[in-house]
Amino acid sequence: MLIRLISSIAAFAGIVVSAIVAAYAADIKPAVVYDLGGRFDKSFNEGVYNGAEKFKKDTGVAYRDFEITNDAQREQALRKFARDGFNPIIAVGFSHGAAVEKVAGEYPDTSFTIIDMVVDKPNVNSIVFKEHEGSYLVGVLAAMASESGKVGFVGGMDIPLIRRFACGYVGGVKAAKSDAEVFQNMTGTTGAAWSDPVKGGELAKSQFGRGADVVYHAAGGTGLGVLQAAADSGKLGIGVDSNQNHLHPGKVLTSMLKRVDIAAYTTFESAMKGTFKPGVQVMGLAEGGVGWALDDNNKPLVNDAMMAAVKKASDDIISGKIKVHDYMSDKKCPY
Repeated sequence: MLIRLISSIAAFAGIVVSAIVAAYAADIKPAVVYDLGGRFDKSFNEGVYNGAEKFKKDTGVAYRDFEITNDAQREQALRKFARDGFNPIIAVGFSHGAAVEKVAGEYPDTSFTIIDMVVDKPNVNSIVFKEHEGSYLVGVLAAMASESGKVGFVGGMDIPLIRRFACGYVGGVKAAKSDAEVFQNMTGTTGAAWSDPVKGGELAKSQFGRGADVVYHAAGGTGLGVLQAAADSGKLGIGVDSNQNHLHPGKVLTSMLKRVDIAAYTTFESAMKGTFKPGVQVMGLAEGGVGWALDDNNKPLVNDAMMAAVKKASDDIISGKIKVHDYMSDKKCPY
């Protein structure tokens, strides 16, 4: 009798919880507007997509998304979602800044999140990352894995944000091997720089030709060409944003993780729970916002000395013993 009573109470509790979740779900209509490169770029946009998909799987709450193909569509897509009652709306990438500022002003009762840009509006949550901290860690690994003492970096669009990746990377390389040489190239100055894998491959091959044996990319879809070139050349690539180790097992040293998936998930979750807060959220190593990827695809490439070095670097950054230069604050990389 007691067992049946306990089972009945548990079943009732489950029904209540399900009802509460359903009630929350009915109150939100999440949406995502991706940046150029699209949801399946294997990097930045896809990280957001993965976070949104996990939220949908965990909660049963569906979402809508849109892939822009030109800059004019940013404002159009955000406004259409807001007009159709979608809330919250995530804008992926700094290039959405002006559009979010304008549309958020027109729809003050709609909650917006923008990733990689700060928009000062009472209904906007701005999520930014300390990419330089994660890049420092993969720089340490690159220097220690390099046999030539020469490594490379391929960026996407030449903007301060990507220079932040590059500068942090150089800092980590030099910390591990002070006489190492670091080659750097940017792909372009327009949004097209995020989706040109052929150009990415050419830049990587050029760096390999100069003696580099490890190349890190921060170039979105363009970086797929960098990783392919590394694999084809018998060298090592380093992925970015999402874990890209699986793209070329044994040829991707690691990936600098930028947890935009967490940013997407927590945006939707906070809206569902009624705890969405506008303002600026900064995600670095200490907050679990950046890091590096270790899995079965790259374990053989990372020896014990490398593991120890990157752990020490991470601990020292979190404690404040190491202060990685932030190019966004001071556009003079000191390394």
